[in-house]
Amino acid sequence: MNELLDLYITFVRIGSVNFGGGYAMLPLLERELVDKRHWTTMDDLRDYFSIGQCTPGIIALNVSTFIGEKKAGVVGALCATVGFLTGPITIILIIAAFLSNFADLEFVQHAFAGIRVCVCVLILQAVLRLWKKSVVDKFTLVLYLVIFSLNAFKSYLPVKLPAAVLVICAGVIGVVISMRNRKAVTSKAAAAGTDADTDPASGKEAD
Repeated sequence: MNELLDLYITFVRIGSVNFGGGYAMLPLLERELVDKRHWTTMDDLRDYFSIGQCTPGIIALNVSTFIGEKKAGVVGALCATVGFLTGPITIILIIAAFLSNFADLEFVQHAFAGIRVCVCVLILQAVLRLWKKSVVDKFTLVLYLVIFSLNAFKSYLPVKLPAAVLVICAGVIGVVISMRNRKAVTSKAAAAGTDADTDPASGKEAD
C-alpha cells in the first residue's frame, strides 16, 4: 500500500508542474524517477517516450502509465495515471473558473508569453538530451535525417505519413539493422575461432 501511495503522490507532484507536457517533462522525469528514485533507467525512459508517441493519448500520461506498471503492475499503472491527472485537472478547473475574468489583463498576457518561452527551453533541453543518447553513429544520423525530412516536408510529398507510422517504421528498421549487425559479429567471431584452431604456417590444425 505504501508503494502505491508513493507512486500516486510522486505523479501528483510531477503532473502539477508539468508545463508544456510531453518532451518538456523529460528533464523532470529524469531527475525524479531516474536520478532520485531509481525507478527506471534513462534508456527505458527514452523507450517509453517513443512508445508513448505512437500510442493513443498524451505522451506524458502514457509514460506515467508505463512507469507505474513497471513499478507495481496494473494497479501501479492505475495509481500513476490517476496521480498524474489529479494535479492538472484540479488546476485547469480553477483556471477555467476565473480565467475569463483576467485573460485580457496585460500582465496575464505577459505571464503567458513568459511561460511559453520557458516551455520552449524545456523542450529544447529534452531534444538535446535525446539527441546525445540516440544519435550515436552514422546509421542513426542517416535515419534521423530521413525521418525528419519525411515529417517536416510531408506537405510536399504525394503521400503524407502520420508521425506514428514514421515511429513504427524507424523501430522496424532499427530491429532489422540490429539483427544484421549481430549476425555479422557472430560470423566474424566464428571465423576468428576457426583461424585460431588452424596452424597459420601450414594451414593444418594445430596440435
